[in-house]
Amino acid sequence: IGLYISLFLIGAFVFSFSTSLAWAEEATEVDAMIQPDQIRDLEARPALTQEIQAIKEKMQAERQVLKDKIEAARTEAKTKMEALRESLKTEKDQVKAKIQEARLLGREKALERFDSKFEKMDELKERVDALIVKFEAKGVDTTNAKTFVATAETKLTEAKSKIAEASTLLAGSTNQLTAENKEKLRTLVKEAQTLLVDAHKALGDATKSLKDAVKAKNAVDATNN
Repeated sequence: IGLYISLFLIGAFVFSFSTSLAWAEEATEVDAMIQPDQIRDLEARPALTQEIQAIKEKMQAERQVLKDKIEAARTEAKTKMEALRESLKTEKDQVKAKIQEARLLGREKALERFDSKFEKMDELKERVDALIVKFEAKGVDTTNAKTFVATAETKLTEAKSKIAEASTLLAGSTNQLTAENKEKLRTLVKEAQTLLVDAHKALGDATKSLKDAVKAKNAVDATNN
């Protein structure tokens, strides 16, 4: 069952983060509110399938534009780091060269960890978006959920921008950062981490709002029947 799988995957992705996971359990409850025959009817509708696909393609295109911009900054930083690494081959002091090379490697790995977090958050957001489309097609009010997702997307974009800036800063040289740049880097990383937590929370709120909206719709339907 598509909705069950979607909700299960949301829970799975949430557990890959170190932030609060309480809402993941609530997310799985939403599925129990939709009857199996309703799900089969929903997923059997060609028009809805086309709509979902169209939205997915749009989201992919938008993500690609952002990804290209971030990747351009990251690629430039990697190129600079490679150039710096090559320059170390002419360093006569081998001890100094090894220290600088280790410094570059550490910087790149730190940036890659953020890249991984961004990828997981993008995947989580896509699953929440898909749920919104499906529930909206069943007459569930998804207004609040959409607002939360929009907030998550904004926070995530800002976080990526912070790390792109940090990437440029770290690729400046093989030397230790100045006190000023160290402070700037700490600020960028801290702000990016906060934005990621905020984005994650917003996606959790989106899922919870879907749960509440389904309850509200079921209550109305029960009254009308």
